[in-house]
Order: sequence, then structure tokens, then C-alpha cells
Amino acid sequence: MSEAEKASKKVGFFKLVKAEFKRCSWPKRDELIRQSALVIVVSVVLGGIIAGIDWLIRLGLQMIGL
Repeated sequence: MSEAEKASKKVGFFKLVKAEFKRCSWPKRDELIRQSALVIVVSVVLGGIIAGIDWLIRLGLQMIGL
């Protein structure tokens, strides 16, 4: 395959990607902010739960002498 054919395929690929992005439905700004905030809150809560379970397991292991 020649360099010109490779370059042509790359350009064609990016044109297809650009066309696909135009067909996507993007969320509104306020919806995006609410969803992002929800992801952050859920991540922090789950992180706290995991940290609490880890602390309890560590405490239990210390109590039995491991």
C-alpha cells in the first residue's frame, strides 16, 4: 500500500468520525453538571464504604493478633 493510499484512508476515517459525532445527541449543560455531580457523590460515598470495611477488617485482624 502506497503512502498516498494510507493518507487517504486516514482522512476518510476522520471524516467518518466527524460525521458520527454530528449525529450524536449531546446532553444539555445543566444535565451534564447534575450527572457529573452524581458520579462524584457516588464515588465519594463508595470510597467511604470501602475504607470503612477495610478499617473493620484491619481492626479485626489486629484483635486476633495477625
